[in-house]
Amino acid sequence: MALNAYLARQPIVDGRHQLVAYELLFRDAPHAAAARIEDAAAAGIDVISNTLCNMGTDWLLKGKLAFINMDSRLLMSDFSALLPPDKVVLEVLETVEVTPEVIDRLKSFKQAGFRIALDDYVHTPERADLLPLADYVKLDVLAHPADGIITTVKAARKHGVKLLAEKVEKREQFEQYKKLGFEYFQGYYFARPENVSAKVVNPTQAAVIQLMEKVRQEADVRQVEEGFKRDVALTFKLLRYINSAAFGLTCEIQSIRHAVSILGYRPLNKWLTLLLATASPSPMAPVLSRTAVTRGRLCELLGAYHLSKSEQDDLFITGVFSMLDALLETPMQQVLERITIPENVADALLSRSGLYGPILALAEACESGEAGRIESLAESLFLSPEQVNEAHLKALAWVEQLGLE
Repeated sequence: MALNAYLARQPIVDGRHQLVAYELLFRDAPHAAAARIEDAAAAGIDVISNTLCNMGTDWLLKGKLAFINMDSRLLMSDFSALLPPDKVVLEVLETVEVTPEVIDRLKSFKQAGFRIALDDYVHTPERADLLPLADYVKLDVLAHPADGIITTVKAARKHGVKLLAEKVEKREQFEQYKKLGFEYFQGYYFARPENVSAKVVNPTQAAVIQLMEKVRQEADVRQVEEGFKRDVALTFKLLRYINSAAFGLTCEIQSIRHAVSILGYRPLNKWLTLLLATASPSPMAPVLSRTAVTRGRLCELLGAYHLSKSEQDDLFITGVFSMLDALLETPMQQVLERITIPENVADALLSRSGLYGPILALAEACESGEAGRIESLAESLFLSPEQVNEAHLKALAWVEQLGLE
């Protein structure tokens, strides 16, 4: 059924112990105290995927910044460009070789609005080329005693770079580095990394690959929309991603077609590539997924008799998302904390109330074959038995055409 996504986040505080950011760290188990990293780039992709696609920046960061480690491969990849510039600090690892390509890449990130941190910085002629592009310099207080970092501090100050002391384990270290002019601090003295997890449902590789092909060919947006409708996880992740605070949109994106139009094909293809890295090779909970897609289509068709096209789009989302609590093995109230949806949709999902609630209830009654309940709900919605039956048959036929397992 549902899978688990894991991350650790370690607080970064200012001189008054006020939380300002988290460093996000790779974890492969719920109670792991440290990361077992065999491939730094793969670990980084996992952190980005969990941040953007599985947990969401709003829920994970609570308005704070995220420091995310970047090795050379991840820094140069398209995945890093998917991160929201106003929420993420790209932390360049000390293993990254300073090359003209790296300098150009960091310049492009700066132009896009990202902030740059230099991890475990040691001031050398080679790494000095990075300072003009940096917003933060992180120094390991265990590796570099305070009396031996004056050169680094002076160099950072020359470029207006903020200083962050990491691996601070004692109050004496905190006070000592604070006197040296360090603005930010991280380490066990303040807090150990906190493991966080979330139930996730991933799209299938086949669904992502088929959709990527449509996007690559710049197919009509209606065809791309159909691709999303094949997979519950794709729909859920797309709407959460586009409605996250990272996009700064002034209105909620309520339909798949609108989300695709806003995002654009090139960024959409990058996002799908990230999803492909974590997609399931075989369908998860195929029966539940099929039921969710069928229910979404049925709600959409039932709404077509009396409601507008935009409301029909809402109804598809309502029907599909009504199975998320089962797919994620998580109470619906907690599911809704991870995504922004219209109030009418939320009311329907939580209590079968509001504008869409009775239609969702009717769709569920059709699935269970409750004749008396179908008749009663249909009558309250001014729908005839023939209209309900026609919509149900059309929904079943549409799902058959999708070729879902």
